[in-house]
Amino acid sequence: MKVEIDAFSGFRIYPSKGKLFVRGDSKIFRFCGSKTASLFHQRKNPRKIAWTQVYRRMHKKGITEEVAKKRSRKTVKHQRGIVGADLAAIAAKRNQTAAVRTQQRLAAITKAKSEKKEKEAKKEKEKKPSTRQAAPAPKVSKQQMKGGKGGR
Repeated sequence: MKVEIDAFSGFRIYPSKGKLFVRGDSKIFRFCGSKTASLFHQRKNPRKIAWTQVYRRMHKKGITEEVAKKRSRKTVKHQRGIVGADLAAIAAKRNQTAAVRTQQRLAAITKAKSEKKEKEAKKEKEKKPSTRQAAPAPKVSKQQMKGGKGGR
């Protein structure tokens, strides 16, 4: 059974019921009765007529099934290790006291300083044998090297 929809009111039109109106541009309009057909021909706006489906839909009337509130998902926090430190190491560091942390920092600083001194001493030893250096060449601009008009 094919049920049509009223072009004005939005009501269902059962087979063998209602009126059919074909406009000059061949567009078909179906009406459930003369009341809706008359209002359509008067160019009334169905959104302003309280008993039409369009009005009821626009003004949120007769919605029996109230839409339940959308559940928002709570973010679940996970702890995981990062590159260079697993979760156990991170937890151990978090549980350390401030005094232990400062001691470790000082130890790391002294170690870094001693390593730097050793590197500098090594460089000094390598530098000493080559004490003779060639006399610095006179400064020449790129233009002069190319043979251009550099030194007027």
